Amino acid sequence: MGLLEMKTAVITGGAQGIGLAIAKAFVTEGARVVIADLDGAAADAAAKDIGPDAAVGVACDVAKADDVRRVIETAVTSFGSLDVVVNNAGITRDATMRTMTEEQFDQVIAVHLKGCWNGTRLAALRMREQKSGAIVNISSLSGKVGMAGQTNYSAAKAGIVGLTKAAAKELAHHGVRVNAIQPGLIRTAMTEAMPQTAWDQKMAEIPMGRAGEPSEVASVALFYASELSSYMTGTVAEVTGGRFM
Repeated sequence: MGLLEMKTAVITGGAQGIGLAIAKAFVTEGARVVIADLDGAAADAAAKDIGPDAAVGVACDVAKADDVRRVIETAVTSFGSLDVVVNNAGITRDATMRTMTEEQFDQVIAVHLKGCWNGTRLAALRMREQKSGAIVNISSLSGKVGMAGQTNYSAAKAGIVGLTKAAAKELAHHGVRVNAIQPGLIRTAMTEAMPQTAWDQKMAEIPMGRAGEPSEVASVALFYASELSSYMTGTVAEVTGGRFM
């Protein structure tokens, strides 16, 4: 029996990177997954790669409550339940505060913070009825220390921590757990596209001397989604190689 045998999970931003690694880890442990992504074609392709019996892809803009509601309904109609939600979808619109536009700020807050709120709130409506469920919110080390050029992203990721703790308090007596993960430098297409000087600077801050892999974030998400963490809620796990500990 896998850790998530016969459980159904929704993963936003699940078509690539960390989200896709989480989806694959969950399926390996017996879950059925709904991969929600702004790029519907990529979500479908990821689901087909994982397998039609275990995964479904759905186009979703997490900033729109109706889209998130539709994803949750897809999970229930396709697989019969909703047991885990991973709020992972995100974007970056980096710029110094002096040059950042209001639109760039609003876009990042909408996807990360409002998107996470939509996912947490709408999942909780169903989970509280069944008196069980696990919600995993993906924050970032940027939400702990703040990063220059990321006032929008750092604010949103810090907000996710506050949201997680508040929601955990509201939902604990309903049997629903809410936890967060703060990844550091993880090797993805997005991070590998950064200038070499920026990469080297970040690497110099990591005591373990290497970037993390998406699978290493996925294993922590699996822990939070499963009964291995049955007495944990409102916590934040740093997956950073010791950076800024």
